[in-house]
Parts: sequence; C-alpha cells; structure tokens
Amino acid sequence: MPPTFTLRAGHLTLADLRRLEAGGVAVALDPAAHQAIDASVETVRAVIRENRTVYGVNTGFGSLARTRIADAELAELQRRLVLSHAAGTGPALSDRVVRLVLLLKANGLARGHSGVRREAIEMLLTLYGAEALPVIPAKGSVGASGDLAPLAHMTAAMIGQGEIKLAGEVMPAEAALAALALKPLALEAKEGLALLNGTQVSTALAAAALLDAERLFQAALVSGSLCVDAAAGSDVPFDPRIQAVRGQLGQIEVAKLYRTILSSSEIRQSHIDCDRVQDPYSLRCQPQVMGAALDMLRFAAGVVEREMNAVSDNPLVFADKGEILSGGNFHAEPVAMAADAAAIALSEIGSIAERRIALLTDSRMSGLPAFLVPEPGLNSGFMIAHVTAAALASENKGLSHPASVDSLPTSANQEDHVSMATWGARRLHDIADNVTAIVAIELLAAAQGVELRRPLKTSPTLEPVMAAIRKKAAFWDQDRAMAPDIEAVKGLIERGAFREASGFSLF
Repeated sequence: MPPTFTLRAGHLTLADLRRLEAGGVAVALDPAAHQAIDASVETVRAVIRENRTVYGVNTGFGSLARTRIADAELAELQRRLVLSHAAGTGPALSDRVVRLVLLLKANGLARGHSGVRREAIEMLLTLYGAEALPVIPAKGSVGASGDLAPLAHMTAAMIGQGEIKLAGEVMPAEAALAALALKPLALEAKEGLALLNGTQVSTALAAAALLDAERLFQAALVSGSLCVDAAAGSDVPFDPRIQAVRGQLGQIEVAKLYRTILSSSEIRQSHIDCDRVQDPYSLRCQPQVMGAALDMLRFAAGVVEREMNAVSDNPLVFADKGEILSGGNFHAEPVAMAADAAAIALSEIGSIAERRIALLTDSRMSGLPAFLVPEPGLNSGFMIAHVTAAALASENKGLSHPASVDSLPTSANQEDHVSMATWGARRLHDIADNVTAIVAIELLAAAQGVELRRPLKTSPTLEPVMAAIRKKAAFWDQDRAMAPDIEAVKGLIERGAFREASGFSLF
C-alpha cells in the first residue's frame, strides 16, 4: 500500500504538491473536517426549510439573482447551471493541472463554508487518486465569479456528463464513473454553484508553474555559475560585502549560492590575478538579477499557497451564525498579480541567460573559439542555438505583459471587473518552457566552454554537472543536429537534476 497523505483542509503547501507530484502517495481527507462540512450543509437545508431567499441556493445566478426558484426545482437548477456553464474551448488542460484542480477544489470545499456534502468532496479525491481526469478545455475563464467554465466541465464529469480521461483513454464521463464503481453525483441545493465557483483552475495553473519555476531556477543558478568559469569570469562580484551594503534579501541569498557552487574552481584559480577589471553585466550582475527574480517568485509562491487553501466560492456559509453571505472571494486578482510577477521573473531569468550564451559564442568577449567550436567557418557550432535562445527570450517579452491590468465586463455588467488570472497563470507554462530551453542551451554552451579550457577543471560542485550533461550530449567537435541535445538537457532540468548542485529550494 502506498503511504497516505492526509489532506487537512486549509493546510496545503507547495512543498506538499511537490511531494504529491512525485507520485506513489494516496490522499485521504482528514476526518476532522467532517463536522464543519456537515454543519455547512445543514445550514443550506435550513434556508430552504425556512423559505428564506438566498443567492445561489434558491435564486438565479449573476444578473438573474433576483429571480426566485421554487423548492421543487432546486436540484434541476444546479444541474442546468453546470451544463450551461460548461462552455469552455481550446485544448484540454494537462493531466497534472487537472489533478491539482481536483485536489485544490476538495481542499477548499472541505473548509466547511460551501454547503457541499462530504460525498462530493470524497468524489473529487476518488477521481484524483484514480487519475480519472475530467477533460477541461483550457480557455474560457476571465478569473472572476471564479473559473466558471473550466470548473463547470469538471463538475459536469462528476454528474456523468462530458468526458473523463481514464488510464490514458478519453471516454464518456458516465462510462468512466461506472468503471470506478461510482454513480453520477446528484447535486443538492447550492452544490453545483459551489463546485463551479472558485479560483482553483487559475491557482492550479500557477502552482504547477511554480513547481516548474523551482527546478528552472536551480538549473539557471548552475548554468550561470558554469558560464562564469567558461568565460574565465570573476567571483569577486559575489562577495558578501557587496550584497550586504545593498540589503536586498534575494540578492544576498543568490550570491551565497554562486560562491558555494563556484568554490575551489581550478579555472578561477588559474586567472585570479589577471588584468581583467570587470566582467559584462550578464556575469557580474547575476546576484542582482536572479536575486530580484527570486524575491518575485517567493512573493508569487506566498500568494498562490494562500489561495490554494482559500474558500473562494460564493455565497459562503457561516454555520456558527446560521448565515449565508454573498461576497467576492471568487475574484482572482491576487492570483493574477502573482502570476504577472512570476511571468516577469521567469522572463528575466531567460533574458540574462540568453545574454550569457551570446557572450560565450563571441570570441572577442569570451576568449574562446568563435561559436564555441573547433574550426569555426567549417563549423557553425552554437551560432543558431543562440538564435533559438534569442527567439525564445523575445517571445517571452510579449507573454510577460501583465494580464491583471486587463478587464472586460461580463454577465450583463453584473460582473463588471474581472482579473484575467486564468490566462495570466496559463501563459506561465509557455514562458517556463521557453526559459527551460534557453537554460538548456546555456548549459550546453557553458559545458562546451569549460571543456575548451581543459585540462583545468571547474569546481567540485560543477564537475558532476559536466558529467551529467556529457551523458546526454557529447562535446561538440564538429557540427551535428543540435535539437536532440537541447531536448535531452531540457529533460534534465524538468526532472530536477540540478537541485543538489544548486543547493536551492524555492519553498
């Protein structure tokens, strides 16, 4: 039996997601959540018994909130709500993101402020554990009133509508549920609204991107360090005294990591007394740039981690007072702004890495053969690999334009300001993939530069990195197809192969 992770409602961390993503762990809801869940359901039922009018329980939705719905039609109201809101489009969200959506939705509902029965929450966790993944189109949410369309597709699958991907095969949801011995969920009052309301899709997209960002940051620290030696650069700019008089926390932390990674490098010792006064900014200012990126990523991680545990549907149930209150926790502005910060940080990591690749391929700057290859002219070497990095860095400039400053009113102007958080978080995956490729090219270029300085060795921390790269990509002695090498090193980054060498953890 696999070990069990107990989901304590409202206490999920990004480190937990890292552990769960690695696989081999079952998830079970903490029984301590049952009392609050049951009390919230009873509060909703009391509203109906007492013939009170409460938004989301016995009214229409959005601009139709003033329309009262008869008690006999409340279950049908929820079913129709789900079906009408399942209006997404575009390619399906990735399996890893859908799994996170299921987990985060269960976590939020289990706080006991949503009026959703245990059966529905347990169904979410059953689907998560069985990797029975609702097919959710990626496009169609503006990040306010929650991620309505994508979460409606999730909820539709739970009631036997739409599609579920099970064991790698997409099939009708009803068939997938039957294969798991599950009956379609029969929605009670408020449950459909609570399930499709909330920020779980934008938050899952942002959380998954931050898991990638951690591995990417580790690799970029290593590639930047390797470039210092490849370019015969100085480690003086990483001196702690320089960082201390500025006082920026990310800069201080990152400079220490560079000092550790480069410690005892033979290449550095070979030119310790050289007459070079200063290195280019892409080498010298790594603590300042990467430190600022780290500060932004830590900010984004804090916001996203709080949102992972948030109750973000509407209206909210406060069973201790028997009240159901309408508010706006579904507005994903915090996630949108956090995603914008992360987008800028990731883009800058790629931007400075691209500059270091350019530096290494320029023989006037690096002191190495042109384009890092013997017999330049006959060989083009890393010439076009750098062009690829430049193309990706430029693409990221457009992708990192803030999403949170955009808004279009919806629902007949009832929902007149929205966050665009879902797009803001979704584009992080494109940015991260671009930067992963840039850093992979940088690792290849830096390893090539270090090899061209043999017999001198780089640091004891970086020599195993050199070996890991060489297992995937041989020394470039003459031209060959570069794309397979780039993809192979991208795979190392995505698997977290540089965690130990970097000494870094984001959360």
